[in-house]
Amino acid sequence: MTITKNDHTLAVWALLRIGLGLIFVWAFFDKLFGLGFATCRDKAGEITTMCSQAWVNGGSPTTGFLKNAVTGPFADFYHNLAGNALVDWLFMIGLLVVGVGLTLGVWIRAAAAIGIIMLALMYSALLWPKNHLFLDEHLIYIITLFGVFGTAGQARWSLQGWWQDTIIAKKFPFLR
Repeated sequence: MTITKNDHTLAVWALLRIGLGLIFVWAFFDKLFGLGFATCRDKAGEITTMCSQAWVNGGSPTTGFLKNAVTGPFADFYHNLAGNALVDWLFMIGLLVVGVGLTLGVWIRAAAAIGIIMLALMYSALLWPKNHLFLDEHLIYIITLFGVFGTAGQARWSLQGWWQDTIIAKKFPFLR
């Protein structure tokens, strides 16, 4: 099936792309500054922004998840990654690259591919899902990113046209 320029399907893919991008951007800023959603919220639900868990204050953006939330057959592997500075940097760079790329509609295919890898790793860290035999939001996001990847050449509501004319995009075609 070919999607034409006037097809409303492209608008749906644009909304999905932007929505997922905003999820990744928000996760980046929450981990960076401790905005009180996944970071800097205690067990009672109290929020302390800019707490010691915030990356800017020396906290590790991956340690809480890797030490406390991981389950399943790969738990030991992920527990051993907790607190690793390289893992923290790769995670944060991944969140930012995916979030900005999807939200603004630049380097869409690269962002989608990186997002798929990150989400697959998160899914494997949480085996098995609590509410379904095998399906959870990570797999739904992965499926969505495959669709975003496939429609990237026709992205609506994006800066893709401008981006493709930049020196960086011309020099590195995988960023188009």
